[in-house]
Amino acid sequence: MNRPPTTPRPAGHPPRPRFARRLARANAAADARGGAAHRRELLCPARGHVVEVGCGDGLNFPAYPAAVARVTAVEPEPTLRDLATRAAASAPVSVTVVDGVASRLPVGDGEAEAVVFSQVLCSVGDVPAALREARRVLAPGGVVLLYEHIRSDRPVPAALQTVVSPLWARAAGGCRLDVDLPRHLAAAGFAVDARRFGFAPSPGAPPVTFLLGTARPA
Repeated sequence: MNRPPTTPRPAGHPPRPRFARRLARANAAADARGGAAHRRELLCPARGHVVEVGCGDGLNFPAYPAAVARVTAVEPEPTLRDLATRAAASAPVSVTVVDGVASRLPVGDGEAEAVVFSQVLCSVGDVPAALREARRVLAPGGVVLLYEHIRSDRPVPAALQTVVSPLWARAAGGCRLDVDLPRHLAAAGFAVDARRFGFAPSPGAPPVTFLLGTARPA
């Protein structure tokens, strides 16, 4: 069934204004260290109607190419949503910022040519549900665009991420360090074409494994 745009989001997403402001500052710092180039690479294939899941403060908006007709930017946190709404006013393409969550997108079936996940799946409580929603809203031939930090494929760092992740999530708005996204994508039936690389978003931080590229329903 085609889900209407007015579908209410689930409860349990309280405002986190202090975290939202810290995140906005951290995003700007990461962009200065190379994140801006990663975002441009991420969004280069975007076309038509794009759904960006967890748009944060709208940091991706300036990088959308002219081939994008419109962006539906979904963000549950009120402070970030307000910042994103301001950023949308100066975006090079049409951007509408809406309230919503990854597990229940306010978009109808098959309405999007692309779904963007940009450093958001680490904080999504139900990654399989988010990927099911991405498949639901994608039009035939549509693509998922990915820029996410993921669980290391090396045993020792991966074990450390598992140990540290619960404490890190408390301090970082639910962000987890040990999300095995490639496994989730495979289980959801996506064929992935993406590169892995190490990137330290902040000075003095150890590099974290990132996944950047595309995924398509197999």
